[in-house]
Amino acid sequence: MQKGILGTNIVTQIGFVVHDVEKTAQAFADFLGVENPGWSLTDTIDKTRGEYNGKPCPARAKLAFFHVGDTLDIELIEPDEQPSVWRDALNKKGEGVHHIAFVIKGMKEKLIALDGEGMKLMQKGEYTGGRYAYVDAVDQLKTIVELLEND
Repeated sequence: MQKGILGTNIVTQIGFVVHDVEKTAQAFADFLGVENPGWSLTDTIDKTRGEYNGKPCPARAKLAFFHVGDTLDIELIEPDEQPSVWRDALNKKGEGVHHIAFVIKGMKEKLIALDGEGMKLMQKGEYTGGRYAYVDAVDQLKTIVELLEND
């Protein structure tokens, strides 16, 4: 049975934008009583082929992931100063919840469907093993939605 526009109703990730990923990761580790996972740096534009608002996006970010359930991760994002969906949110609203993410199949079709609902593509790119897209669903859902499609 198809579930809504995305074909799933399982949230796989809650993302936060932060000023200091190391400090925030340690705070989450202490709070959750788990080991600090450390952080990794996103790839460069030649690998991500990132676009933000339809233009090439060389932005990079430090990421930390906490696996907090069978299907849920908490993602911490410390963006560099380049224009991006992350930097925009951090500059405009400060630290805090940035997005909820869903693993989907059929990225192009899902983006067309979301666009038809008034949820416009903000940023997209690739990562090892898949691709991502951030969609502006703030008017409808009060948050940004991230789509993750794994190969």
